[in-house]
Order: sequence, then C-alpha cells, then structure tokens
Amino acid sequence: MLNGIKNANRAGRESVVVPHSKLCLAIATKLSKEGYVGVVSEKTRRGRPVIEIGLITVDGKAKINNVVCISKPSRRMYTSMHEIKPFKNGFGAFVYSTPKGILTDKEARKENVGGEVLFSIW
Repeated sequence: MLNGIKNANRAGRESVVVPHSKLCLAIATKLSKEGYVGVVSEKTRRGRPVIEIGLITVDGKAKINNVVCISKPSRRMYTSMHEIKPFKNGFGAFVYSTPKGILTDKEARKENVGGEVLFSIW
C-alpha cells in the first residue's frame, strides 16, 4: 500500500486505490489526519471492497517525498516508549502499531506507549 501511494504521488495522480484491510484503513486514516494524504473513502470495485486515497500536491510537488518500511515479516522491529525520538526534527514521522492503535511518534510519546515500528514517512 505504501509503495502504491508513493509511486502514484510521484506520477502526479490524484488518487490511488488499494485493496481493503483493517490495517490499511487505519494507516490511511492516520496519514489523512497528519496531512500526508487527502480524503480516504471505502468503496466497492468489481464486488470487492477497496480503499480510495486522495493524494495531496503542494505547488505541483508531491507532499510525500519518501516512505521507508522499517518492520518487515522477516524482521519485526519494536521500540519501547523510552526509545521513541522525533524523526527528521519533526518534519517526518514514524508510524507505530501500539496496543492503543496506530499512532505516530508524537502521539506515542504523549500516550507513553511503545510498539512495532511500521514505517517512516517524510
């Protein structure tokens, strides 16, 4: 999903469609609240549920410069609440899967929870 968003944003598309899952919907909603993507909506295409994500451009440039997946199926990366630091001096964000849901690094520090580091975005 993340590579699809990054590639569509670089290609100048207005929106991208990804297969529906609870995790993808939670991540897309969090990115929308943080201002990295536009409107997130659930739709049905060919009888299958999908998520349509609107993309944001600022002066013709993509809002998302890069996305790096940190935790992978072969190597899960976890961070305690004491190890969470700001990413790129606040110009980017780490996204965590925590017991309190999908949170950014700022929210995780505020909630005093750690969890699995899913990806970084800037």
